[in-house]
Order: sequence, then structure tokens, then C-alpha cells
Amino acid sequence: MSKKITIAIDGHSSTGKSTAAKQLAVKLQYVYVDTGAMYRAVSYYALSHKLIESGILDSKKLVESLSDVKISFKYNKETDSADVYLDNENIEKQIRTLEISSIVSKVAEISEVRAQLVEQQKAMGAKKGIVMDGRDIGSVVFPDAELKVFMTAVPEVRAQRRYAELLETGEDVSLDQVLKNVVERDHIDSTREDSPLVQLPEAKLLDTSDMSREEQFELLVSWAQEAIRNS
Repeated sequence: MSKKITIAIDGHSSTGKSTAAKQLAVKLQYVYVDTGAMYRAVSYYALSHKLIESGILDSKKLVESLSDVKISFKYNKETDSADVYLDNENIEKQIRTLEISSIVSKVAEISEVRAQLVEQQKAMGAKKGIVMDGRDIGSVVFPDAELKVFMTAVPEVRAQRRYAELLETGEDVSLDQVLKNVVERDHIDSTREDSPLVQLPEAKLLDTSDMSREEQFELLVSWAQEAIRNS
């Protein structure tokens, strides 16, 4: 298992991509990058700098401010994972709210935002030995990845999972609100002009609708081990 490969995990929101990718990276002793968190960080920046008013995003001002958006990941020994920082402020909790979820796909539609973050992502994976999840990892960031996975699940299942997570963090939301957000994000992610979410022919399909976390993980590990052997 000494050979290093690139693993790209794409898919719809709330399919368990980040959890699965993180576990896989630990298993393989690879670097894990949550690209969705990077787009959430930009969304948080836009919100906190009042670039979003009444749900309307001032994309021009956001693009002009991109050079001021400094995103980094720092290891948190309490959670054994990396937290997201914006200008040295830990924003891990702030970016996981439904409010951020409701705007992140709109922010990710902006070509200039995508271009800047994709360059950072490519640099992170230049030496291989990386597991990265998002919406366009296999299609844009690492088109030559040795293993590409597309994760999905029916919207109702994804909404229920996300709803449970939000309740645990103390958010006052309804299941209907979460389901509406899931469906809206699917539409925006799949129909945007720049790097839409697509299932590539070479990507292995992982439908998690009726799978436990353990079953998902075991299948991913088997796919990764096979890809490493064949690389």
C-alpha cells in the first residue's frame, strides 16, 4: 500500500461524502480536504461582510474581495479532524448552519470563486496521497484521479440526515425547510454553467439511501485498495 493515488469523491449534498472521505483518508493515511467547507467559508465571508442582503448576493463585490478571503485548515485534536479558519478565525461551527447551506450553491456558481478555489485545491493534491470531496473534483480539479466516486441518495433520506445533524447543533429548523434546501441545492449544483455536478462514466456510483456508514466505508476501502493495486 506504499503507492499514493488521488481519490475524488463527488456527489449531492448530505450524502455523507465528508464523513466517508475523512474516514477513508485516516484509513489510508492520506490528506483529506473538504472542498465544500471552502465554499462555505467564502459564503460566510459574504454574509458577515454584508454582501448578501435579503437573500440577494452582490457577486461583483464578492469577486472584488476574493483576495481578502484567506482560508486555511487547522487540526483540532479534540475532534481528530481539521477545522476551517477564515483569517485565523475558527468558523467551523458557523459554516455548518442552514443559513450558509441556503446560499453556498449560489456562491459556488460564481466562476471567479470557483477558479480561485480550484487552483488552491489542485496545489493541495499535487503530490497525490489525497482524498478530496466536493462537486467537481473528478471532473475539474483532478480529472486524472485514479479513483472517482459519485455519492448520492434520495432527497428525503438526505434531508432527514441533515435535519438530525442540525438539531444536534441546536438549530431551530423544520424538516420541510431542510428538504426544500436539499432540492434547491441539487438543482443549482446540477444546472450551473460553470463545472456543474455530473456523474462521470468512469466514476463508481455509491447510493447511500439504504446503506449504513459502516457499509459505505467498507465499500470505499475496497475500491481504494483495488485502485492502488492497479495504479
